[in-house]
Amino acid sequence: MIRHALIAAALLPAAASAQTVPSPERLRATVSTLVSFGTRHTLSSQDDPKRGIGAARRWAEAQLRRIGAQCSDCLVIDLPERMVTSARIPTPTRLVNVVAIQKGTERPDEVTIIQAHIDTRVSDPMNATADAPGANDDGSGVALVLEAARIMSKRQFPTTVVYAILSGEEQGLLGGRLLADVAAERGWKVKAVLNNDIVGNTRGSDGLVDDKHIRVFSEGPRANADAKLTAAQRREGGENDGPSRNLSRFIAGLSAPDLAVRQVWRADRVGRGGDHLPFEEKGFPAVRFTVAVENYDHQHQDIRREGATQFGDTMEFMDFPYLARVTALNIRAATAIAAAPMPPAATQKIAVSPDTQLSWNAVAGAKSYALWRRRTDASGWEAKPFAITQGTSITLKGLRGDDWFFGLSARAANGAQSPIASALPGGAYERAAP
Repeated sequence: MIRHALIAAALLPAAASAQTVPSPERLRATVSTLVSFGTRHTLSSQDDPKRGIGAARRWAEAQLRRIGAQCSDCLVIDLPERMVTSARIPTPTRLVNVVAIQKGTERPDEVTIIQAHIDTRVSDPMNATADAPGANDDGSGVALVLEAARIMSKRQFPTTVVYAILSGEEQGLLGGRLLADVAAERGWKVKAVLNNDIVGNTRGSDGLVDDKHIRVFSEGPRANADAKLTAAQRREGGENDGPSRNLSRFIAGLSAPDLAVRQVWRADRVGRGGDHLPFEEKGFPAVRFTVAVENYDHQHQDIRREGATQFGDTMEFMDFPYLARVTALNIRAATAIAAAPMPPAATQKIAVSPDTQLSWNAVAGAKSYALWRRRTDASGWEAKPFAITQGTSITLKGLRGDDWFFGLSARAANGAQSPIASALPGGAYERAAP
């Protein structure tokens, strides 16, 4: 496993304090406020000052504006919206995302996104009036985004960080689709989407407790792959080397003793979905953070008791010290990626030769490039790069490509290193297809 924790730590403020460490108490207070809106269902009131999606959304916007005011207006608040309908939205409804943009000082078109959804539901996805506290799903993620914004806004990055609070996830990933469209329309070079959805509990519905792991989900074959790319991957490989999968590997390298990443090599949980999927459909690297053990009694449930079982997504079933550790991991990942250059787009020539030829594009902000390899039956890249160069091509004599997969990362002058981009078909971070 590649370890990026030392690089990430070096990029964080030297003195850890209450200002730079995620606070379980602040996270709890944020979730408590979100719960107090009663329901945050997409079809709930947009105008009531105290209850419903509108009140919750305006409160989240006010929090981001307050954070921005504390960093000399370093956050630009954006409220992308559209009218939507879906199988779960029978009449046209106004959908609004709350987005705060911390513009990069050198390459503002390179973007890292930390996101979560603010809307909630109960057993009936069309019930917009019943209490739907959504403490863990996804008050936990919204609290994480706000805490990350509070901490990360205290420093500058060469590239842009976006803190996004999305609407309409429970009604069909509508807020994620809206932000993915915005990213494409504005020409953002998306380096990573860190989607946080159900990240605040440690006891499963079967009683299993796991407070030492967080799951990170990533797609294998690219969702936006066309027939040409699929055929190339059949010939050369690459089904396990898309940008999202290598982003997952990068995050796993940031694991800490108190919270390890468990990579799940699926786009999402079986039969379910999240707001990272619309980004993957457009070819952007995106992953989902979700707790190690889910408690289905406290997801998408009416608040009720049946025998000894309490149903409903309420705060009493959350673990806020755990949520603080998940928040810290997000901050480490976003800090490392925002400080680094884009991964290079690499190609290889290996067929019918005892040698390997690699070439790649020059990357803005890169001082050098690290070359990585892994055997074709290995799950992760080797612990260290096997070569470092300032050039944009290399011939590796006697290294037979049939037996290895190759990748490259870009390294900045400050030591920040991008995720690895595979030289296999579909491995480039640039969007592979419309």
